[in-house]
Amino acid sequence: LTAVKRIFRYLKDTIHMGLWYPKDTGYELSAFLDSDHAGCLDSRKSTSGGIQFLGGDKLVSWSSTKQDCTSMSSAEAEYVSLSACCTQVLWMRTQLTDYGFHFDKITMYCDSKAAIAISCNPIQHSCTKHIDVRYHFIKEKVKKGIVELFFVGTEYQLADLFTIALPVERFQYLVRRLGMRCLTLAELEALVNEST
Repeated sequence: LTAVKRIFRYLKDTIHMGLWYPKDTGYELSAFLDSDHAGCLDSRKSTSGGIQFLGGDKLVSWSSTKQDCTSMSSAEAEYVSLSACCTQVLWMRTQLTDYGFHFDKITMYCDSKAAIAISCNPIQHSCTKHIDVRYHFIKEKVKKGIVELFFVGTEYQLADLFTIALPVERFQYLVRRLGMRCLTLAELEALVNEST
């Protein structure tokens, strides 16, 4: 009951919050992804978080999902998260291509150098042989140049918002970075004036 009250208080306090989409900022597709490791105390499964942007700053998709497998390491949990986010951005690319948009490479940002190394290495090593085959398709997408992986430090990892509980200041910072704004009449007028 306490958790439900907390949710309703949050909704009441954020009723004017919404996404702000500035115009004419481009249409490149990018994604941030993250994972905790064994965050669920009951099943010890990890949580994947992913966010996708158009034009670098227009949030168009986000998710927070419990992984369907138990990861043996944080690198594996991040690798599974990379795979899940990759499927989402490839679906988005297909949809946007139908509308006439074209993408050379889709940029994906991850805060795990180990997961990026696994994704960029076409050779299957003994330390990754236990990972389900369906998660390895990201290696093919990296090799073909469809997606490009970049390391981003944890302090710049926008997908943290979807995987772990955060201090209030960090939470508010990330919410603002995702494009959430207070959409009161006065703020809307200021945003419109700022973008013209």
